[in-house]
Amino acid sequence: MKASDINLSLGIQQQDQKALAFLYDKYGDVLYGIAHKIVHSEDLAQDIVQEAFIKIWKNGPNYDPKKGTIFTWALNITRNLAIDKTRSAAFKKRQHVLEIGTKIDNTTAFSVENRPEHIGLKSQVNELDPKYKEVIDLIYFRGYTQSEVKELLGIPLGTVKSRIRIGLRELRKVFSMYRVPILLIAANWTFFLG
Repeated sequence: MKASDINLSLGIQQQDQKALAFLYDKYGDVLYGIAHKIVHSEDLAQDIVQEAFIKIWKNGPNYDPKKGTIFTWALNITRNLAIDKTRSAAFKKRQHVLEIGTKIDNTTAFSVENRPEHIGLKSQVNELDPKYKEVIDLIYFRGYTQSEVKELLGIPLGTVKSRIRIGLRELRKVFSMYRVPILLIAANWTFFLG
């Protein structure tokens, strides 16, 4: 081990502020990169690095150079904090909200109102029993997958599939009276009604 690493290790063990500042200057960007790679968020990665350095400061006296370098120790603290963050309920909820927002943004340009083959379809879907309307709306007009609908509504996957099947059957009846073919495209599936 180099003399500078030994001095840094001793400084961290003795909770020397200059040693902590040096550690941050030397490895802060790398630790941020690791955290960012795990949580995929600049703000969260910055928070994690800050938490990591607080933990390094508090646990400095417990650092044992025989178990690994100061960098490895700091890296493990940062990585563990980032992994813990991804396992938290708040993180999962935040990710779900971001995914929904992205899907809504992505589907706005491809909205039902702008698609000629969907003329009248939205109004017919609105006439369905609410439990079928909700599932069809989420999957075909908002771009959710069946698994996402299952999680969002808290119902079994088999129930989601049944509601889709029954809802599509009801729509098929309406449009077959008018002999109007309607194309539904969602989640890599294509259905013709009519």
